[in-house]
Amino acid sequence: MSDEREVLSIEPVRGDLRADCANCFGLCCVALPFTASADFAVDKEAGRPCGNLQADFRCGIHANLRERGYPGCTVFDCFGAGQKVSQVTFGGEDWRSAPGTARPMFEVFPVMRQLHELLWHLTEALALPAARPLHGELRRALDDVEGRTRGDAASLVGLDVPRLRQQVGELLSRASELARAEVPGRRRNHRGADLIGGRLSGADLRGASLRGAYLIAADLSGADLRWADLLGADFRDADLSGADLTGSIFLTQSQLNAARGDAATRLPRGLDRPAHWAAGVASAPAADSDASAGSRPARPPRAGGRTAGGARGGSGGGARGARGQGAARRGSRGRR
Repeated sequence: MSDEREVLSIEPVRGDLRADCANCFGLCCVALPFTASADFAVDKEAGRPCGNLQADFRCGIHANLRERGYPGCTVFDCFGAGQKVSQVTFGGEDWRSAPGTARPMFEVFPVMRQLHELLWHLTEALALPAARPLHGELRRALDDVEGRTRGDAASLVGLDVPRLRQQVGELLSRASELARAEVPGRRRNHRGADLIGGRLSGADLRGASLRGAYLIAADLSGADLRWADLLGADFRDADLSGADLTGSIFLTQSQLNAARGDAATRLPRGLDRPAHWAAGVASAPAADSDASAGSRPARPPRAGGRTAGGARGGSGGGARGARGQGAARRGSRGRR
């Protein structure tokens, strides 16, 4: 069994599911709330522009977000929802020049983000050769979700998103089971498990289900996570140094951005090594911890309900839903 899945064919499709800040009206910097914490320097209400948002919808401190107390911004990923809402749903009319669009635009954005996250995972599932028996269902689900993203503001706000996420999550779970069934040996089930501060250095987690697991500040250095289902796993401040994540399923960039790693960490195709890994800068801590001393950090709240697979939290990120509820890591995404 190859450690790498063929994903190159889906990258052109996923191009529309990557943030394009130049074509967004700074929606993540306005629509979502955040709370003063280890992730954000100040409080901000939903619908109020971040103080760092400039007139051209760019972030004035993008190059220094971590140093200025906004590491949560570096973790957030809208999966391309920002430009979809700005340029498609509202036809390029921004909320500053047309104030009447502000409220509906800000209400639509978090809905669109969840839909785009589902599209990201469905696209990945379609690239799993072992999930071929489900490709018809996966394609229909993808087309259905994509069609919903093309609706008007009223239809988007009225969507029963939790129900849709549950339906898609069940399908993704079946695809995951088929893909991981090819992994030899015993496959561990840690779905939704509390592994905060866990000592998992060098652990054999090939083909394991870590869906929705709490891995905050866990030591996963040198762990083998090939073909593990990582949908919604909370990697905040987890140590992935030297870990092998090639072929892992449903891992997102925001999850990697929330973790720590190094040059020896092996990543799946299509995901980038976070800049703060190379620089040796620690990710923002989600909770005070001293894993080496054996103490367990308190579990911080995760906002946003459940992942596509029904586990608590979000993809990342991290997937944790809307920013700023408790100490959630989501934040106004820096604009380039």
